[in-house]
Amino acid sequence: MKTRLLFFLLLLSSLAGIAQEKRPNVLLIITDDQGYGDFGFTGNPHVQTPTIDQLAAESSWFTSYYVSPVCAPTRASLLTGRYSLRTGIRDTYNGGSIIAADEFTLAEMLKSASYKTGIFGKWHLGDNYPSRPMDQGFDESLIHLAGGMGQVGDFTTYFQGDSSYFDPILWHNGKQQSYEGYCSDIFAEEAIRFMQVSHSSGSEPFFCYLSFNAPHTPLQVPDEYYQKYKDIDPTLGFSTEMDPSDLMSEQDKEDARKVYAMVDNIDYNMQRVLAALDEMEIAENTLIIFMTDNGPEQYRYLSGLRGRKSSVYQGGVKVPLLLKYPGKYPQPNEISTTAVHMDIFPTLAELCQAELPKDRVIDGHSLVPLLEGKPVEWADRSLFFYWTRKYPELYENMALQRGNYRLVASGNYDADWPDFDLYDIANDRGESDNINSSNPRLAQSMKVSMDSLYQELIQSPNLQNQIPIIVGSPNENPSFLSRNDANGQRGIWNQEEVFGKWRLMVLDGTYNLKFKFLKPVPEGGRMLVELGPLVFQQQQEEESDWIEMKGVKLNDMTADLIPTYMGGGRNILPFWVEIERVQP
Repeated sequence: MKTRLLFFLLLLSSLAGIAQEKRPNVLLIITDDQGYGDFGFTGNPHVQTPTIDQLAAESSWFTSYYVSPVCAPTRASLLTGRYSLRTGIRDTYNGGSIIAADEFTLAEMLKSASYKTGIFGKWHLGDNYPSRPMDQGFDESLIHLAGGMGQVGDFTTYFQGDSSYFDPILWHNGKQQSYEGYCSDIFAEEAIRFMQVSHSSGSEPFFCYLSFNAPHTPLQVPDEYYQKYKDIDPTLGFSTEMDPSDLMSEQDKEDARKVYAMVDNIDYNMQRVLAALDEMEIAENTLIIFMTDNGPEQYRYLSGLRGRKSSVYQGGVKVPLLLKYPGKYPQPNEISTTAVHMDIFPTLAELCQAELPKDRVIDGHSLVPLLEGKPVEWADRSLFFYWTRKYPELYENMALQRGNYRLVASGNYDADWPDFDLYDIANDRGESDNINSSNPRLAQSMKVSMDSLYQELIQSPNLQNQIPIIVGSPNENPSFLSRNDANGQRGIWNQEEVFGKWRLMVLDGTYNLKFKFLKPVPEGGRMLVELGPLVFQQQQEEESDWIEMKGVKLNDMTADLIPTYMGGGRNILPFWVEIERVQP
Protein backbone atom coordinates (compact mmCIF):
# COMPACT_ATOMS: atom_id res chain seq x y z
CA MET A 1 0.00 0.00 0.00
CA LYS A 2 2.81 2.40 0.96
CA THR A 3 4.61 1.50 -2.27
CA ARG A 4 1.53 2.37 -4.32
CA LEU A 5 1.04 5.61 -2.42
CA LEU A 6 4.67 6.57 -2.95
CA PHE A 7 4.38 5.78 -6.66
CA PHE A 8 1.21 7.85 -6.91
CA LEU A 9 2.87 10.85 -5.20
CA LEU A 10 5.90 10.56 -7.44
CA LEU A 11 3.63 10.43 -10.49
CA LEU A 12 1.77 13.56 -9.37
CA SER A 13 5.07 15.32 -8.77
CA SER A 14 6.29 14.29 -12.20
CA LEU A 15 3.11 15.46 -13.88
CA ALA A 16 3.32 18.78 -12.04
CA GLY A 17 6.90 19.16 -13.24
CA ILE A 18 5.86 18.45 -16.81
CA ALA A 19 3.05 21.01 -16.57
CA GLN A 20 5.53 23.55 -15.23
CA GLU A 21 7.97 22.79 -18.03
CA LYS A 22 5.26 23.37 -20.61
CA ARG A 23 4.98 27.01 -19.70
CA PRO A 24 6.63 28.70 -22.66
CA ASN A 25 9.36 31.25 -22.74
CA VAL A 26 7.96 34.43 -24.30
CA LEU A 27 9.77 36.58 -26.84
CA LEU A 28 7.65 39.62 -27.70
CA ILE A 29 9.13 41.68 -30.55
CA ILE A 30 7.71 45.01 -31.63
CA THR A 31 9.08 47.52 -34.15
CA ASP A 32 8.43 51.26 -34.29
CA ASP A 33 6.59 52.99 -37.15
CA GLN A 34 6.96 49.98 -39.45
CA GLY A 35 3.81 49.94 -41.57
CA TYR A 36 1.76 47.05 -42.89
CA GLY A 37 3.46 47.34 -46.28
CA ASP A 38 7.05 47.27 -45.00
CA PHE A 39 7.52 43.51 -45.43
CA GLY A 40 8.09 41.09 -48.24
CA PHE A 41 5.23 38.88 -47.09
CA THR A 42 2.75 41.78 -47.37
CA GLY A 43 3.71 42.46 -50.97
CA ASN A 44 6.62 44.91 -50.87
CA PRO A 45 9.10 44.01 -53.63
CA HIS A 46 11.83 46.35 -52.41
CA VAL A 47 12.44 45.73 -48.72
CA GLN A 48 14.36 42.56 -47.86
CA THR A 49 12.84 40.75 -44.87
CA PRO A 50 13.62 37.06 -45.43
CA THR A 51 13.73 36.20 -41.71
CA ILE A 52 10.41 37.85 -40.91
CA ASP A 53 8.86 36.43 -44.10
CA GLN A 54 9.90 32.94 -43.00
CA LEU A 55 8.52 33.60 -39.53
CA ALA A 56 5.20 34.56 -41.12
CA ALA A 57 5.19 31.30 -43.11
CA GLU A 58 5.71 29.33 -39.89
CA SER A 59 3.30 31.27 -37.65
CA SER A 60 -0.33 31.89 -36.92
CA TRP A 61 -0.77 35.13 -38.85
CA PHE A 62 -3.60 37.34 -37.64
CA THR A 63 -4.50 39.13 -40.85
CA SER A 64 -6.95 41.57 -39.22
CA TYR A 65 -4.91 42.84 -36.28
CA TYR A 66 -5.14 46.42 -35.00
CA VAL A 67 -3.23 48.74 -32.70
CA SER A 68 -3.45 52.42 -31.74
CA PRO A 69 -2.49 55.14 -34.25
CA VAL A 70 0.66 56.15 -32.30
CA CYS A 71 3.40 54.72 -30.12
CA ALA A 72 2.71 55.14 -26.39
CA PRO A 73 -1.01 54.24 -26.50
CA THR A 74 -0.20 51.02 -28.37
CA ARG A 75 2.43 50.05 -25.81
CA ALA A 76 0.14 50.82 -22.87
CA SER A 77 -2.64 48.65 -24.30
CA LEU A 78 -0.24 45.87 -25.24
CA LEU A 79 1.22 45.68 -21.74
CA THR A 80 -2.04 46.02 -19.77
CA GLY A 81 -4.82 44.56 -21.92
CA ARG A 82 -6.70 47.85 -21.50
CA TYR A 83 -7.57 50.89 -23.53
CA SER A 84 -4.65 53.28 -23.07
CA LEU A 85 -6.85 56.05 -21.67
CA ARG A 86 -7.63 53.82 -18.67
CA THR A 87 -3.90 53.68 -17.90
CA GLY A 88 -3.30 57.44 -18.00
CA ILE A 89 -1.64 57.30 -21.43
CA ARG A 90 -3.24 60.01 -23.59
CA ASP A 91 -0.36 61.35 -25.72
CA THR A 92 3.19 60.62 -26.85
CA TYR A 93 4.50 63.68 -24.98
CA ASN A 94 2.82 66.75 -23.36
CA GLY A 95 3.09 64.86 -20.05
CA GLY A 96 0.67 62.28 -21.41
CA SER A 97 2.90 59.23 -21.82
CA ILE A 98 3.31 58.33 -18.12
CA ILE A 99 1.63 55.08 -17.09
CA ALA A 100 -0.14 55.06 -13.75
CA ALA A 101 1.70 53.26 -10.96
CA ASP A 102 -1.35 51.18 -10.13
CA GLU A 103 -1.51 49.59 -13.59
CA PHE A 104 -0.67 45.87 -13.66
CA THR A 105 1.61 45.20 -16.59
CA LEU A 106 2.38 42.09 -18.58
CA ALA A 107 5.81 42.01 -16.93
CA GLU A 108 4.26 42.14 -13.45
CA MET A 109 1.79 39.41 -14.33
CA LEU A 110 4.44 37.07 -15.70
CA LYS A 111 6.87 37.89 -12.90
CA SER A 112 4.20 36.84 -10.42
CA ALA A 113 4.16 33.51 -12.29
CA SER A 114 7.94 33.14 -11.73
CA TYR A 115 9.09 34.44 -15.11
CA LYS A 116 12.36 36.31 -15.51
CA THR A 117 11.50 39.58 -17.24
CA GLY A 118 13.54 41.93 -19.41
CA ILE A 119 12.97 44.85 -21.77
CA PHE A 120 15.39 46.01 -24.46
CA GLY A 121 14.68 49.09 -26.56
CA LYS A 122 11.76 51.49 -26.43
CA TRP A 123 9.55 51.84 -23.33
CA HIS A 124 7.79 55.23 -23.78
CA LEU A 125 5.53 54.85 -20.75
CA GLY A 126 7.37 57.08 -18.28
CA ASP A 127 11.04 57.73 -17.53
CA ASN A 128 10.76 58.44 -13.81
CA TYR A 129 9.73 56.57 -10.69
CA PRO A 130 7.21 54.91 -10.36
CA SER A 131 6.54 54.43 -14.08
CA ARG A 132 9.87 53.07 -15.33
CA PRO A 133 10.16 49.46 -16.58
CA MET A 134 12.04 48.51 -13.39
CA ASP A 135 9.08 49.83 -11.36
CA GLN A 136 6.57 48.00 -13.56
CA GLY A 137 7.75 44.40 -13.31
CA PHE A 138 10.94 44.17 -15.37
CA ASP A 139 13.95 42.51 -13.72
CA GLU A 140 16.27 43.95 -16.34
CA SER A 141 15.79 47.12 -18.33
CA LEU A 142 17.87 48.60 -21.14
CA ILE A 143 16.03 51.48 -22.75
CA HIS A 144 16.32 54.90 -24.31
CA LEU A 145 14.22 57.69 -22.87
CA ALA A 146 10.98 59.19 -24.14
CA GLY A 147 9.53 58.37 -27.56
CA GLY A 148 12.67 58.23 -29.66
CA MET A 149 16.43 58.44 -29.59
CA GLY A 150 17.56 61.93 -30.53
CA GLN A 151 14.26 63.47 -29.45
CA VAL A 152 14.10 66.19 -26.82
CA GLY A 153 12.91 63.81 -24.11
CA ASP A 154 15.91 61.54 -24.63
CA PHE A 155 18.38 64.18 -23.54
CA THR A 156 21.24 61.67 -23.29
CA THR A 157 21.20 61.24 -27.10
CA TYR A 158 19.60 64.53 -28.21
CA PHE A 159 22.87 66.40 -28.56
CA GLN A 160 24.34 63.66 -30.77
CA GLY A 161 22.23 65.02 -33.62
CA ASP A 162 22.52 62.98 -36.80
CA SER A 163 24.38 60.18 -35.02
CA SER A 164 22.05 59.60 -32.07
CA TYR A 165 21.47 55.96 -33.10
CA PHE A 166 25.19 55.20 -32.93
CA ASP A 167 27.32 54.68 -29.79
CA PRO A 168 24.45 55.90 -27.60
CA ILE A 169 24.16 56.53 -23.89
CA LEU A 170 21.31 54.28 -22.78
CA TRP A 171 19.67 53.61 -19.44
CA HIS A 172 20.47 50.22 -17.90
CA ASN A 173 18.39 49.49 -14.81
CA GLY A 174 17.90 53.21 -14.25
CA LYS A 175 21.54 54.23 -14.70
CA GLN A 176 23.23 55.89 -17.67
CA GLN A 177 25.62 53.61 -19.52
CA SER A 178 27.58 54.07 -22.74
CA TYR A 179 27.35 51.49 -25.55
CA GLU A 180 29.18 51.02 -28.82
CA GLY A 181 27.47 50.24 -32.09
CA TYR A 182 24.11 50.76 -33.77
CA CYS A 183 21.07 50.86 -31.50
CA SER A 184 19.14 47.94 -33.04
CA ASP A 185 22.24 45.76 -32.90
CA ILE A 186 22.75 46.70 -29.24
CA PHE A 187 19.16 45.95 -28.23
CA ALA A 188 19.20 42.59 -30.02
CA GLU A 189 22.58 41.64 -28.52
CA GLU A 190 21.46 42.48 -25.00
CA ALA A 191 18.17 40.63 -25.47
CA ILE A 192 20.11 37.54 -26.55
CA ARG A 193 22.37 37.85 -23.51
CA PHE A 194 19.34 38.14 -21.22
CA MET A 195 17.74 35.03 -22.70
CA GLN A 196 20.97 33.07 -22.45
CA VAL A 197 21.54 34.04 -18.81
CA SER A 198 17.91 33.38 -17.90
CA HIS A 199 17.95 29.99 -19.58
CA SER A 200 21.23 28.91 -18.00
CA SER A 201 20.24 30.03 -14.50
CA GLY A 202 17.53 27.45 -13.93
CA SER A 203 14.13 26.16 -14.88
CA GLU A 204 12.23 29.45 -14.67
CA PRO A 205 10.98 30.66 -18.06
CA PHE A 206 11.70 34.15 -19.37
CA PHE A 207 9.72 37.01 -20.85
CA CYS A 208 11.88 39.05 -23.21
CA TYR A 209 10.36 42.25 -24.61
CA LEU A 210 12.53 43.30 -27.56
CA SER A 211 11.17 46.69 -28.54
CA PHE A 212 13.14 48.07 -31.50
CA ASN A 213 13.01 51.88 -31.85
CA ALA A 214 13.67 51.52 -35.60
CA PRO A 215 12.50 52.49 -38.18
CA HIS A 216 11.27 55.54 -36.21
CA THR A 217 12.82 58.90 -37.05
CA PRO A 218 15.50 60.16 -37.11
CA LEU A 219 16.19 57.86 -40.06
CA GLN A 220 19.73 56.74 -39.27
CA VAL A 221 21.18 53.43 -40.44
CA PRO A 222 24.64 51.91 -41.00
CA ASP A 223 25.87 52.72 -44.49
CA GLU A 224 26.24 49.05 -45.46
CA TYR A 225 22.46 48.73 -45.29
CA TYR A 226 21.70 52.06 -46.97
CA GLN A 227 23.91 51.14 -49.92
CA LYS A 228 21.55 48.24 -50.73
CA TYR A 229 18.64 50.66 -51.26
CA LYS A 230 20.16 53.98 -52.32
CA ASP A 231 19.35 53.51 -56.02
CA ILE A 232 15.84 51.98 -55.83
CA ASP A 233 12.67 53.75 -56.92
CA PRO A 234 10.24 52.84 -54.11
CA THR A 235 7.21 53.68 -56.29
CA LEU A 236 7.82 50.93 -58.86
CA GLY A 237 6.71 47.32 -58.94
CA PHE A 238 3.16 47.59 -57.62
CA SER A 239 -0.24 46.91 -59.09
CA THR A 240 -2.25 49.97 -60.10
CA GLU A 241 -4.64 49.93 -57.14
CA MET A 242 -1.72 49.75 -54.70
CA ASP A 243 0.62 52.15 -56.50
CA PRO A 244 1.98 54.73 -53.98
CA SER A 245 3.63 56.97 -56.58
CA ASP A 246 0.95 59.66 -56.59
CA LEU A 247 1.47 60.25 -52.86
CA MET A 248 5.25 60.12 -52.62
CA SER A 249 7.41 63.22 -52.88
CA GLU A 250 11.12 63.00 -53.59
CA GLN A 251 11.73 63.32 -49.86
CA ASP A 252 9.29 60.45 -49.21
CA LYS A 253 11.23 58.32 -51.68
CA GLU A 254 14.53 59.01 -49.94
CA ASP A 255 12.92 58.39 -46.56
CA ALA A 256 11.60 55.05 -47.85
CA ARG A 257 15.11 54.01 -48.87
CA LYS A 258 16.37 54.72 -45.37
CA VAL A 259 13.40 53.02 -43.73
CA TYR A 260 13.87 49.90 -45.84
CA ALA A 261 17.54 49.86 -44.87
CA MET A 262 16.57 50.10 -41.19
CA VAL A 263 14.03 47.30 -41.64
CA ASP A 264 16.69 45.21 -43.38
CA ASN A 265 18.86 45.63 -40.28
CA ILE A 266 15.94 44.62 -38.04
CA ASP A 267 15.53 41.47 -40.12
CA TYR A 268 19.23 40.71 -39.65
CA ASN A 269 18.84 41.08 -35.88
CA MET A 270 15.72 38.93 -35.94
CA GLN A 271 17.83 36.22 -37.55
CA ARG A 272 20.40 36.54 -34.74
CA VAL A 273 17.72 36.32 -32.04
CA LEU A 274 15.98 33.30 -33.56
CA ALA A 275 19.31 31.56 -34.12
CA ALA A 276 20.08 32.04 -30.42
CA LEU A 277 16.88 30.20 -29.51
CA ASP A 278 17.95 27.30 -31.73
CA GLU A 279 21.43 27.25 -30.20
CA MET A 280 19.93 27.06 -26.71
CA GLU A 281 17.56 24.32 -27.97
CA ILE A 282 14.53 26.16 -26.61
CA ALA A 283 12.82 27.24 -29.85
CA GLU A 284 10.19 24.50 -29.51
CA ASN A 285 9.01 25.83 -26.16
CA THR A 286 9.34 29.55 -26.90
CA LEU A 287 6.32 31.60 -27.85
CA ILE A 288 7.38 34.26 -30.37
CA ILE A 289 5.12 37.23 -30.98
CA PHE A 290 5.99 39.77 -33.67
CA MET A 291 4.10 42.99 -34.40
CA THR A 292 4.56 46.69 -35.09
CA ASP A 293 3.14 49.61 -33.14
CA ASN A 294 1.30 51.66 -35.82
CA GLY A 295 1.45 52.68 -39.45
CA PRO A 296 4.36 54.48 -41.16
CA GLU A 297 5.17 58.09 -40.40
CA GLN A 298 6.06 58.84 -44.03
CA TYR A 299 4.16 58.06 -47.23
CA ARG A 300 5.22 54.81 -48.92
CA TYR A 301 3.74 51.45 -49.95
CA LEU A 302 0.87 50.51 -47.63
CA SER A 303 -0.50 47.39 -49.31
CA GLY A 304 -3.51 49.38 -50.51
CA LEU A 305 -4.53 50.73 -47.10
CA ARG A 306 -5.57 54.33 -46.51
CA GLY A 307 -3.78 56.57 -44.01
CA ARG A 308 -0.57 56.36 -42.05
CA LYS A 309 0.69 56.91 -38.51
CA SER A 310 -1.66 59.04 -36.35
CA SER A 311 -4.62 58.28 -38.64
CA VAL A 312 -7.52 56.08 -37.53
CA TYR A 313 -7.88 54.75 -41.08
CA GLN A 314 -6.52 51.24 -41.54
CA GLY A 315 -3.14 52.43 -42.76
CA GLY A 316 -2.55 53.97 -39.34
CA VAL A 317 -3.77 51.10 -37.17
CA LYS A 318 -3.62 47.79 -39.06
CA VAL A 319 -0.36 45.86 -38.62
CA PRO A 320 0.75 42.23 -38.89
CA LEU A 321 0.61 39.97 -35.84
CA LEU A 322 2.65 36.77 -36.04
CA LEU A 323 2.47 34.17 -33.29
CA LYS A 324 4.71 31.11 -33.36
CA TYR A 325 4.65 28.43 -30.66
CA PRO A 326 5.89 25.14 -32.18
CA GLY A 327 5.41 23.11 -29.02
CA LYS A 328 1.68 23.84 -28.93
CA TYR A 329 0.65 25.08 -32.38
CA PRO A 330 2.99 23.40 -34.88
CA GLN A 331 0.88 24.13 -37.98
CA PRO A 332 0.99 27.64 -39.48
CA ASN A 333 -2.30 29.23 -40.46
CA GLU A 334 -4.02 32.52 -41.20
CA ILE A 335 -6.66 33.84 -38.80
CA SER A 336 -9.01 36.51 -40.15
CA THR A 337 -11.05 37.24 -36.98
CA THR A 338 -10.40 40.79 -35.83
CA ALA A 339 -7.81 40.96 -33.06
CA VAL A 340 -6.30 43.93 -31.23
CA HIS A 341 -3.23 44.78 -29.14
CA MET A 342 -5.23 44.48 -25.90
CA ASP A 343 -5.69 40.77 -26.62
CA ILE A 344 -2.02 39.90 -26.08
CA PHE A 345 -2.28 40.36 -22.29
CA PRO A 346 -5.07 37.81 -21.66
CA THR A 347 -3.63 35.49 -24.32
CA LEU A 348 -0.32 35.29 -22.48
CA ALA A 349 -2.09 34.91 -19.16
CA GLU A 350 -3.74 31.76 -20.49
CA LEU A 351 -0.73 30.30 -22.29
CA CYS A 352 1.70 31.07 -19.46
CA GLN A 353 -0.61 29.94 -16.64
CA ALA A 354 -0.59 33.39 -15.07
CA GLU A 355 -3.48 34.93 -13.20
CA LEU A 356 -5.36 37.87 -14.70
CA PRO A 357 -6.09 40.75 -12.30
CA LYS A 358 -9.68 40.73 -11.11
CA ASP A 359 -9.84 44.28 -9.75
CA ARG A 360 -10.02 46.12 -13.07
CA VAL A 361 -11.51 46.05 -16.54
CA ILE A 362 -9.52 43.98 -19.04
CA ASP A 363 -10.67 45.08 -22.49
CA GLY A 364 -8.86 42.38 -24.45
CA HIS A 365 -9.81 38.75 -25.03
CA SER A 366 -7.64 35.66 -25.15
CA LEU A 367 -6.76 34.60 -28.69
CA VAL A 368 -6.21 30.98 -27.62
CA PRO A 369 -9.62 29.78 -28.94
CA LEU A 370 -8.75 31.23 -32.35
CA LEU A 371 -5.35 29.54 -32.27
CA GLU A 372 -7.19 26.29 -31.63
CA GLY A 373 -9.64 26.83 -34.48
CA LYS A 374 -12.65 27.55 -32.27
CA PRO A 375 -15.25 30.28 -32.81
CA VAL A 376 -15.53 33.14 -30.32
CA GLU A 377 -18.61 35.04 -29.25
CA TRP A 378 -16.78 38.37 -29.30
CA ALA A 379 -15.73 38.24 -32.97
CA ASP A 380 -17.86 41.30 -33.85
CA ARG A 381 -17.10 43.37 -30.74
CA SER A 382 -16.88 47.15 -30.99
CA LEU A 383 -13.36 48.60 -30.95
CA PHE A 384 -12.65 52.29 -30.38
CA PHE A 385 -9.79 54.21 -32.04
CA TYR A 386 -8.80 57.86 -31.70
CA TRP A 387 -5.86 60.19 -31.96
CA THR A 388 -5.52 63.87 -31.15
CA ARG A 389 -2.90 65.69 -29.09
CA LYS A 390 -3.16 65.95 -25.30
CA TYR A 391 -6.70 64.56 -24.93
CA PRO A 392 -9.32 63.00 -27.23
CA GLU A 393 -11.24 65.63 -29.18
CA LEU A 394 -14.81 64.51 -29.68
CA TYR A 395 -15.42 63.34 -33.27
CA GLU A 396 -12.00 64.40 -34.48
CA ASN A 397 -9.98 61.52 -35.95
CA MET A 398 -12.09 58.87 -34.20
CA ALA A 399 -13.26 55.49 -35.43
CA LEU A 400 -15.28 52.54 -34.28
CA GLN A 401 -14.80 49.12 -35.82
CA ARG A 402 -17.33 46.31 -35.53
CA GLY A 403 -16.50 43.20 -37.48
CA ASN A 404 -15.91 44.23 -41.10
CA TYR A 405 -17.41 47.71 -40.69
CA ARG A 406 -15.59 50.89 -39.72
CA LEU A 407 -17.27 54.19 -38.80
CA VAL A 408 -14.84 57.11 -39.11
CA ALA A 409 -15.53 60.54 -37.61
CA SER A 410 -13.70 63.76 -38.37
CA GLY A 411 -15.76 66.82 -37.61
CA ASN A 412 -17.22 69.12 -35.00
CA TYR A 413 -18.08 68.08 -31.45
CA ASP A 414 -21.82 68.15 -32.28
CA ALA A 415 -21.61 66.12 -35.50
CA ASP A 416 -24.19 63.39 -36.02
CA TRP A 417 -24.04 60.03 -37.78
CA PRO A 418 -24.79 61.39 -41.29
CA ASP A 419 -21.55 63.41 -40.99
CA PHE A 420 -19.48 60.26 -40.52
CA ASP A 421 -18.06 57.81 -43.05
CA LEU A 422 -18.94 54.11 -42.99
CA TYR A 423 -16.79 51.53 -44.76
CA ASP A 424 -17.09 47.83 -45.46
CA ILE A 425 -13.43 46.89 -45.17
CA ALA A 426 -14.04 43.31 -46.29
CA ASN A 427 -14.78 44.67 -49.77
CA ASP A 428 -13.09 48.08 -49.56
CA ARG A 429 -9.68 47.79 -47.89
CA GLY A 430 -8.74 51.26 -49.10
CA GLU A 431 -11.75 52.86 -47.34
CA SER A 432 -12.78 54.86 -50.39
CA ASP A 433 -16.48 53.96 -50.70
CA ASN A 434 -18.61 55.62 -48.01
CA ILE A 435 -21.75 53.46 -47.55
CA ASN A 436 -23.22 55.51 -44.70
CA SER A 437 -26.32 56.74 -46.53
CA SER A 438 -27.34 53.25 -47.61
CA ASN A 439 -26.85 51.77 -44.11
CA PRO A 440 -28.38 54.33 -41.73
CA ARG A 441 -29.31 51.87 -38.98
CA LEU A 442 -25.81 50.42 -38.86
CA ALA A 443 -24.23 53.89 -38.84
CA GLN A 444 -26.52 55.05 -36.04
CA SER A 445 -25.87 51.92 -33.99
CA MET A 446 -22.12 52.25 -34.37
CA LYS A 447 -22.22 55.93 -33.40
CA VAL A 448 -24.05 54.97 -30.21
CA SER A 449 -21.25 52.50 -29.43
CA MET A 450 -18.60 55.11 -30.23
CA ASP A 451 -20.26 57.63 -27.91
CA SER A 452 -20.59 55.07 -25.13
CA LEU A 453 -16.95 53.98 -25.27
CA TYR A 454 -15.72 57.56 -25.51
CA GLN A 455 -17.72 58.66 -22.47
CA GLU A 456 -16.59 55.65 -20.46
CA LEU A 457 -12.91 56.10 -21.26
CA ILE A 458 -12.65 59.85 -20.66
CA GLN A 459 -14.00 59.29 -17.15
CA SER A 460 -11.12 56.95 -16.28
CA PRO A 461 -9.54 58.05 -12.95
CA ASN A 462 -6.02 57.72 -14.34
CA LEU A 463 -6.94 60.06 -17.19
CA GLN A 464 -8.70 62.66 -15.08
CA ASN A 465 -5.88 62.83 -12.53
CA GLN A 466 -2.50 63.75 -14.01
CA ILE A 467 0.02 61.02 -13.17
CA PRO A 468 2.70 62.56 -10.89
CA ILE A 469 6.43 61.85 -10.95
CA ILE A 470 7.64 60.99 -7.44
CA VAL A 471 10.83 62.86 -6.49
CA GLY A 472 12.99 62.42 -3.42
CA SER A 473 12.38 58.69 -3.24
CA PRO A 474 15.32 56.32 -2.59
CA ASN A 475 14.06 54.43 -5.66
CA GLU A 476 15.19 57.33 -7.87
CA ASN A 477 17.40 60.12 -6.62
CA PRO A 478 18.22 62.34 -8.40
CA SER A 479 15.31 62.54 -10.81
CA PHE A 480 15.65 64.01 -14.30
CA LEU A 481 12.56 65.78 -15.65
CA SER A 482 12.54 65.90 -19.44
CA ARG A 483 10.60 67.94 -21.98
CA ASN A 484 8.69 64.78 -22.96
CA ASP A 485 6.87 64.79 -19.63
CA ALA A 486 6.29 68.56 -19.40
CA ASN A 487 2.64 69.54 -19.61
CA GLY A 488 1.30 73.04 -20.06
CA GLN A 489 1.35 74.69 -23.46
CA ARG A 490 0.34 72.33 -26.27
CA GLY A 491 3.20 70.88 -28.26
CA ILE A 492 6.18 71.53 -25.97
CA TRP A 493 9.30 70.43 -27.84
CA ASN A 494 12.60 72.32 -28.11
CA GLN A 495 11.20 75.85 -27.96
CA GLU A 496 12.89 78.18 -25.51
CA GLU A 497 9.99 80.52 -24.79
CA VAL A 498 7.19 78.13 -23.95
CA PHE A 499 5.15 77.53 -20.79
CA GLY A 500 5.73 74.12 -19.23
CA LYS A 501 5.25 72.34 -15.93
CA TRP A 502 5.84 68.93 -14.39
CA ARG A 503 3.34 67.23 -12.10
CA LEU A 504 5.27 66.04 -9.04
CA MET A 505 4.69 64.19 -5.81
CA VAL A 506 7.41 65.60 -3.55
CA LEU A 507 8.72 63.98 -0.38
CA ASP A 508 9.60 66.32 2.46
CA GLY A 509 13.28 67.26 2.51
CA THR A 510 16.06 69.54 1.34
CA TYR A 511 16.84 69.52 -2.39
CA ASN A 512 19.36 70.73 -4.91
CA LEU A 513 17.77 71.84 -8.17
CA LYS A 514 19.67 72.09 -11.45
CA PHE A 515 18.22 73.61 -14.61
CA LYS A 516 19.72 72.88 -18.03
CA PHE A 517 18.93 75.26 -20.91
CA LEU A 518 19.34 74.70 -24.62
CA LYS A 519 21.34 77.89 -24.91
CA PRO A 520 23.00 80.08 -22.31
CA VAL A 521 20.49 82.41 -20.68
CA PRO A 522 21.42 86.10 -20.40
CA GLU A 523 22.92 87.52 -17.24
CA GLY A 524 20.97 89.80 -14.99
CA GLY A 525 17.75 87.81 -14.98
CA ARG A 526 16.24 85.63 -12.30
CA MET A 527 15.31 81.99 -11.95
CA LEU A 528 11.76 81.63 -10.66
CA VAL A 529 10.54 78.29 -9.32
CA GLU A 530 6.92 77.67 -8.34
CA LEU A 531 5.72 74.49 -6.63
CA GLY A 532 2.17 74.76 -5.38
CA PRO A 533 2.18 77.51 -2.75
CA LEU A 534 6.00 77.61 -2.62
CA VAL A 535 7.84 80.18 -4.73
CA PHE A 536 11.64 80.57 -4.90
CA GLN A 537 13.70 83.03 -6.92
CA GLN A 538 17.42 83.51 -7.52
CA GLN A 539 19.28 86.23 -9.35
CA GLN A 540 21.58 85.11 -12.18
CA GLU A 541 24.82 87.07 -12.32
CA GLU A 542 26.38 85.56 -15.45
CA GLU A 543 25.43 84.03 -18.78
CA SER A 544 25.18 80.22 -18.54
CA ASP A 545 23.24 77.22 -19.79
CA TRP A 546 23.14 75.80 -16.22
CA ILE A 547 21.54 77.30 -13.13
CA GLU A 548 21.70 75.62 -9.73
CA MET A 549 19.66 76.32 -6.60
CA LYS A 550 21.00 74.54 -3.51
CA GLY A 551 19.39 73.78 -0.17
CA VAL A 552 15.78 74.28 -1.26
CA LYS A 553 13.40 73.05 1.44
CA LEU A 554 10.28 71.32 0.10
CA ASN A 555 7.28 69.87 1.89
CA ASP A 556 5.26 66.72 1.24
CA MET A 557 2.88 67.72 -1.53
CA THR A 558 1.54 66.91 -4.98
CA ALA A 559 1.76 69.98 -7.17
CA ASP A 560 3.02 71.39 -10.47
CA LEU A 561 6.67 72.40 -10.70
CA ILE A 562 6.86 75.54 -12.87
CA PRO A 563 10.46 76.68 -13.52
CA THR A 564 11.00 79.84 -15.56
CA TYR A 565 14.05 81.95 -16.32
CA MET A 566 13.00 85.59 -16.64
CA GLY A 567 15.59 87.77 -18.32
CA GLY A 568 16.15 89.98 -21.33
CA GLY A 569 12.40 90.36 -21.73
CA ARG A 570 12.00 86.62 -22.18
CA ASN A 571 10.48 83.74 -20.16
CA ILE A 572 12.51 80.60 -20.87
CA LEU A 573 11.66 77.01 -19.96
CA PRO A 574 14.61 74.77 -18.98
CA PHE A 575 15.42 71.95 -21.36
CA TRP A 576 15.49 69.56 -18.45
CA VAL A 577 15.53 69.68 -14.65
CA GLU A 578 17.62 67.61 -12.25
CA ILE A 579 16.15 67.43 -8.75
CA GLU A 580 18.05 65.70 -5.95
CA ARG A 581 17.01 65.19 -2.35
CA VAL A 582 20.14 65.77 -0.27
CA GLN A 583 18.57 65.63 3.21
CA PRO A 584 15.35 64.06 4.49
